[in-house]
Amino acid sequence: MSGEFSCILNAWRAHEPELRGYLIHRMSDPHAAEDLLQEVFVKAMRQGKDFCSLANARAWLFQVARNALVDHQRLHKETIEVSEELPAPEAPAEPLVALSACVARVLTELSPEDRDIIEQCDLNGAKQSDYAKSHGLSLAATKSRLLRARARMGETLSTNCKVEFDPEGRVVGHVPRK
Repeated sequence: MSGEFSCILNAWRAHEPELRGYLIHRMSDPHAAEDLLQEVFVKAMRQGKDFCSLANARAWLFQVARNALVDHQRLHKETIEVSEELPAPEAPAEPLVALSACVARVLTELSPEDRDIIEQCDLNGAKQSDYAKSHGLSLAATKSRLLRARARMGETLSTNCKVEFDPEGRVVGHVPRK
């Protein structure tokens, strides 16, 4: 027997019972565990001289056994046939769409000036310059009023509707009022 095979056989004899126990413990089928054990042995044999230069043959064998076990489980995982007649689950409403009822209610709670500028500029799409002209304001005053109105509306939404924002400031959810 050549030196490379004796090195592999010695390591195999030393660690085979432990590897077998490891695989049998993790698999429901002892015959499949034996098959995987043989795969590990074959991979060790294919290493040839390189196997003998391993710093920790036991660790290598267990890593190969773990990988074989994972591959086996991926290939043989149980699947359940699903009927095509099942209705598709309803997609949850986008956070902003679900928040629309709360926004409508909060608008009624704002001052008439705040409600007007938000409805005109943000909801109806009026240009700020047009709003400024029709209300006898400068563009800078209109921008300032709109920013303050948005801030007050945001505070009211946060308080009354428990609006949650992500780190970028986007709405991610809310708790509607009764």
